[in-house]
Amino acid sequence: MNDAIERRRTWGAKLVILIPYLWLALFFLAPFLIVLKISLSQTAIAQPPYMPVLDFSAGLAALKEFLGALSLDNYALIASDPIYLASYFKSLEIATVSTLLLLLIGFPLAYAMARAPRRAQAVLFMLIVLPFWTSFLIRVYAWINILQREGLLNQALLALGLVREPVTWLSTDTAVYIGIVYSYLPFMVLPIYATLEKMDETLIEAAADLGCPRWKIFWLVTVPLSLNGVIAGVLLCFIPIVGEFVIPDLLGGSDAPMIGRTVWTEFFGNKDWPAASALAVALLGLLVGPIMLYQRLQTRALEAGR
Repeated sequence: MNDAIERRRTWGAKLVILIPYLWLALFFLAPFLIVLKISLSQTAIAQPPYMPVLDFSAGLAALKEFLGALSLDNYALIASDPIYLASYFKSLEIATVSTLLLLLIGFPLAYAMARAPRRAQAVLFMLIVLPFWTSFLIRVYAWINILQREGLLNQALLALGLVREPVTWLSTDTAVYIGIVYSYLPFMVLPIYATLEKMDETLIEAAADLGCPRWKIFWLVTVPLSLNGVIAGVLLCFIPIVGEFVIPDLLGGSDAPMIGRTVWTEFFGNKDWPAASALAVALLGLLVGPIMLYQRLQTRALEAGR
């Protein structure tokens, strides 16, 4: 009887572990392998618009022919085409600058939330999360109305006398930065707040008792203890911003588009699925580095905690 119960518990534990792996295999690994296969194909005027297409009913000879037709030509095209390279560099530039802006704005907000009274923390937390209650697309369209030539921002600047004529905001990098910082701010604030909120206050009190100035306490105690939250917030913002499509497409200009917009154009505009797939796979490879770095830091932190 005990053996049967133990077996059920063992199978239950294995099933709990297996379900997430099955989910990842079904909704991440399988689509990625399909995209990878398309990236090694060639463009064709057909349906689907690429060659070769694997036919399992044709036998082993067809499989050999299929594998022999795959090539790395699309990756060579990406590496040699200045338009694609400009898209990658533009994406990295906007993602880097946006992440720095988010950190400069998000850290003080998270610090203020962590130092606020308990009752006020709940209200501040709700204010940070509140924008998520509205559709992301609607919020971006709202920024179009705010940033247009006769929008609220120009009206406010003219009323305050800061400008003499309306400023052009839309179709500029500035509009993209505004939209990205607004949309991704909670992803920077919440991880930092979660880290600061758990920080041991006695460490700050001990540093103050030893005569340490406030700015030095912040730099030598608060910042190091919040580093895990900072890294999490940076990665949560930087990685999706690199592939951002909606905000640059609606608020940005047409010169030097980001890689997300280039992938969309190749897929739906040029019908060049292999090139678009290669761009997507190369982008994933570009972002694997930060992800692995974050996992390594998390592993070190867990080991240090033990």
